[in-house]
Formats: sequence, structure tokens, C-alpha cells
Amino acid sequence: MRKTLPIGIDSFSKIRETDRYYVDKTLFIRDFIETGDEVSLITRPRRFGKTLGMTMLREFFDITKDSSAIFDRLAIMDTEYADQINSRPVIFLTFKDCKESTINSLLFSISFVVLGEYEKYRLVFNGNVDATKACYRTFYMIYDSLIERKVDQDLLKISIATLEMAISEYYNTKPILLIDEYDQPMMSSVEHGYHGKLKDFFAGFYGSALKGQDCLHQALLTGIQRIVKESVFSQLNNITVYTVLDKQYSEYFGLTHDETEDLLACYGLALDDGVKQKYNGYVFGGTEMYNPWSLLCYADTGILKNYWINTSTNYLIHDSIRDADWLFREDFDRLISEGSARVAANLEVSFIELRQRYTLWGLLINTGYLTVDGHADDLYYDVRIPNGEVRSEFAIIVANQGNLRSEGLYEMFRRLLDRDMEGFMKIYRELVISCTSYFDAKEKAYHMLFLGMCITLVGLYKIKSNIEAGYGRSDITMESLTEGRPHIVIEFKQGEDIEGLKDEALRQILDNRYYSGLDGEVLCIGIAHDKKRCAVAHETVVN
Repeated sequence: MRKTLPIGIDSFSKIRETDRYYVDKTLFIRDFIETGDEVSLITRPRRFGKTLGMTMLREFFDITKDSSAIFDRLAIMDTEYADQINSRPVIFLTFKDCKESTINSLLFSISFVVLGEYEKYRLVFNGNVDATKACYRTFYMIYDSLIERKVDQDLLKISIATLEMAISEYYNTKPILLIDEYDQPMMSSVEHGYHGKLKDFFAGFYGSALKGQDCLHQALLTGIQRIVKESVFSQLNNITVYTVLDKQYSEYFGLTHDETEDLLACYGLALDDGVKQKYNGYVFGGTEMYNPWSLLCYADTGILKNYWINTSTNYLIHDSIRDADWLFREDFDRLISEGSARVAANLEVSFIELRQRYTLWGLLINTGYLTVDGHADDLYYDVRIPNGEVRSEFAIIVANQGNLRSEGLYEMFRRLLDRDMEGFMKIYRELVISCTSYFDAKEKAYHMLFLGMCITLVGLYKIKSNIEAGYGRSDITMESLTEGRPHIVIEFKQGEDIEGLKDEALRQILDNRYYSGLDGEVLCIGIAHDKKRCAVAHETVVN
């Protein structure tokens, strides 16, 4: 009998207690113990199992529970660390839902999460503590403030540190601190424009909890981006960061090839090329990984479609790409057209704090929009779009740049491939009109925009820009990868006489034989622009 899939469930105990399908990742606990990091951060894309891994750590260590049943027959129980089960107090905080539009709402949301742990340990203490001791006196003062829903920034700043001290005093043993999705509140503050007003709060809130705490055994944070060294965490020097480039913990977030194969086999599905092209392509610390959220959804429905892209609005990414400088755009358009690029990226600094093209590329890598295949040095990385699912998200991004729905891009290119040039130009003109702010009235700008739109055709076409062909260089060459579709060569011109220039662009393709090397039918297209006006000429040749 097939087990129920844990779709939407990120609680380890619930998955185990309800006997749902579970991929054994419990050796994560062994590695956490063996690293001995005082404070560590693991960065991974959303929906890659961060919360599930953190709740697993909580259930294993939590001294207030008996977790033997839910860890029965799992890998960690066959190691020398099995006797550490339920051996330490744990503070567990998840900020994944702290996505508020105002300062007060965000602080209230954070305080509500903290209140959950205060309530847990208030019941543990149960009045059996010396309330005159400073740590307990402060604990109950903060608890009263939280329970009365009073958002006091100064008290909230020291709330985690106070909890650590009170717990350490009560148990005479140091607790473990787990903070899941630590950067979500900060990303929300950036999205809604009030991050600058909360910088000091975030610095105090996280800094007091993590810096030089003698009563803390170990702390682990997860998030999308690495710790911000330059501002919010400038005083913290005891953090070890594990990004998508590091080997440590590489196999614990996402599914390996073998784990994917086993999962699909249990639900009557095969790990074929379609699944690989759609959900594979991530590389974490040299380990090839599949997107776990999408695979669970696919195993449940049997329908090969996009699941991951619907899990977040990704405001920060969409907004930042739209506002990026022209140097970023050149690399971005090459990435979109070819699927890969060599870019200068900074993964050491959070884009939230230092908004520049280097950290924007780092954000795209950390969030799973790009995968690193290698790097020439500490600055330049060879990156690529990991799979078809993420490529579809890039199509949405490109469409949004021009205020056009991604469905419009698909429809435009469908008309082109059907040789419906009138329908193609109708949609293309709408795009040009809607995004004239993108253009600088130069031919190159139209060229770059069209390259961006070609993201919808990656997988169907090999797209190249400014390559030598025949007796010159074509603006765009689209080599068909499947039978039954024509190759396409495009040349752009810009000027007031768009009727004459469209014919000139087409003649340039034909006279210089830009279609040399393409076997079969080739659709040659000349496009002329003059600000919001455009015209097209085309001819089909057989090579």
C-alpha cells in the first residue's frame, strides 16, 4: 500500500506519526554534531526541506520529549550518537511566515513566534524557579509583555538571549538554538520599504542571541541568503556559513538521483528524461540534486508541470532585475538566450544590504534560480538555468519587464513558428509599445529585449547572438533542435524609415547568407524599429 505523500507538511514529527512517505535524512543530525560549529548557517532555496530538517533536529534533541518512536529504524539510531536523543533543551523559531507589510505588523509577527517558545518554557518552569534571579525576572517580564501583545523593541531584542540564559540555568545544561528562515523578516522589510528603520532591531535581535553566549551549546540558522557581515551582523565573527557551493550538508536539502528514483518508483512513475529536464539540474557542493517539492507534487498528480515557481511571489528578484544596470542586463540576456553565462557574483554579502549587480547574481544563485557549474576564481562563476521549471519562471520575469504576461510570449512565438507573421507582429508591437522605457532608441536595445523573450524557446531552439555565419555576423540565430520546426535568423535595424529598413535587414541576411550551416528550412526575418513603431519583412529559404 502506498504511503500518503507529505505535501505541504514540514513537521518531522507529523510525517513520522502519520506514517507518510519519508526520505531518511537523519544523518544530518550526525553531521551537525560532528562539525561542532558554535553558530552555523545553511543557505538553500525555498521549498528544499529546510524547515523539515530543522524540525527533525528539534525532535531529536528536545529534552522535554520522548522521540524514540519517531526515530525508530532511521539511520541516526545506528550511529554512536543515538544516545544523544532527547538530551538537550531546544529553542526553535521559524520566521518563514513573517511577511508583513508594516513595521508594527512584522514586529508583532516576530513576537508571536517568540511567545510560542516562552510559553513552552513557562510551563516547563511551572513556578519551580527562583523568580528573584535576574534571568528569570527578565524572562517573566518579557513573557508578560509578549502575552499582552505589547511590541516593545528593546525587550524583543533581548528575548532570545534571555530565554537561553533562563533555560541554561534551569537545566544546568546549555540549549541548542534553531532559527529557521532567519532572513524572511528582513526580505519582507525590504519588499515593503521599511528595512532601514529596522536595521538596528535586527542587529540587536540576532546579535544578542548569537554573539558570545556562554549559555548556548550550538546554534543553527537556515535561510536563502548568507549572514550579512557588513551591517546587521557586523559584530558576529563566530558564524560558519554553508552555501550551495559547500560540500558540508550538500545531500540533506533536496533529493539525490537515487532518492528520486525510489520515490517515483513507489508511485508508479519513472525517472525519465522529461522529469530530469523539468526538475533536475541543481548542484549543491558537487552533489546533483532534484527539487523535492516539485517531485512530491509530480508523484502525487502524475502531471509534469511547474510547481516550484508557484510557491512564492519572488518580489525581490523580479524588482531587482527590472532595476538592474546595463552591465547586469548584458550578462542576463546572454544567460536567457544561451541558458548559461560566466558572471561576476558575490555570495559573501547579502543583496538585502548591498544592492549591486555582483550581489544580485549571488541572490539568483542562492535562491535556486541559477546553479554554479564551476568558477574560474573567487569572483567569476559559470552559471546556468538549472531546469525547465526555473526557465519558465525566467520567462515570467522577462515578460514582466515589458508589462506583458508570459502567456503573451508563448503566443507570440507560436504565431512565429506557424509563420503567422501578421499575428506575430501584432503581439510584438504590443510588447514594444508597453515597454518603451526599456529602450534607449538604439538597435542593440531591441536586440537584447528579443533575446530575453527567447527564453520561452530554450529547449526547442539553440539560440545564439552575434555569431559568425556566411559573410558576416547575424544578430540572432535560432537553430531548431526538433524536426518540423524551421530555423530562424533575425536582423534588426533602427531608424525613421522602418519600411525601407525592414527590407534592408532582410536583404542583409540573404546577401550575406547568415543561414549558412543550417540544414533545412530557414525563416529569415528583418525587423525595423523607430521607438514605438516597428515593421517586419520575411522570406523562407531552404538550405
